[in-house]
Amino acid sequence: MKILLALSFLIFSILILAPESTEAKKTIRILVVTGGHNYDKVPFNEMLASLGKDITSQVVEFPAAFDQFLPENRGNYDVLVFYHMLQKITQEQEKNFAECIREGKPLVVLHHSICAFDEWPEYWNIVGGKYFHKPTTVDGKEYAACTYIHDIHFMVNVVNKKHPVTKGVKDYETFDETYKGYYVANGVEPLLTTTEKSSNPVIGWAWHYGKARVVTLQSGHATPTFQDANFRKLLKQAIEWCYRGNQ
Repeated sequence: MKILLALSFLIFSILILAPESTEAKKTIRILVVTGGHNYDKVPFNEMLASLGKDITSQVVEFPAAFDQFLPENRGNYDVLVFYHMLQKITQEQEKNFAECIREGKPLVVLHHSICAFDEWPEYWNIVGGKYFHKPTTVDGKEYAACTYIHDIHFMVNVVNKKHPVTKGVKDYETFDETYKGYYVANGVEPLLTTTEKSSNPVIGWAWHYGKARVVTLQSGHATPTFQDANFRKLLKQAIEWCYRGNQ
């Protein structure tokens, strides 16, 4: 009888003292920042919806999105996802933007987002790379203007199949836009590479900016990529990995 009473008390205590449901805790709120570049909105939003019930998304376009970097708004989302190519930014916006991520807001960077903010070098440090529209010198090295080609079939190779972002993803063929000649920061962890001649070798990497985890995926031009199961898996796992680094 004493054992039964003790067991009942233990079960009761667990039920009463247990925190919120694990399902509620697992929900990741992503803020998707767009602007400065057109894209196929319907299939893009379908891709976001495909990430599952544990990831909810809100799409905000620049310049309105700048307000989301203010301290009072940073609690409205858990992970930033960039799909923008904005160029104009003020010094005050730069300060809030960089501080938001440096202090721990995780970030996933997609495709033409590495082409943004040509005149703001700190952004290049945030994402761990930069596509240059004109000849540019970084750390004493001169980079020519980068190049791109639409609609190329090429192989994506997974560098580290055990990394949480790439786990379960095998080498795969994609139909996407390639970028060539862009800067990739020293110290990034390569996740994806390709031997396609019209592309940089490294096309996906993990990075840290301040307290935040950052993942950059060069792919993501249009509908074929949005509908690609491999890309969707990479995006989902990138969001989850970046989020866990802030827990």
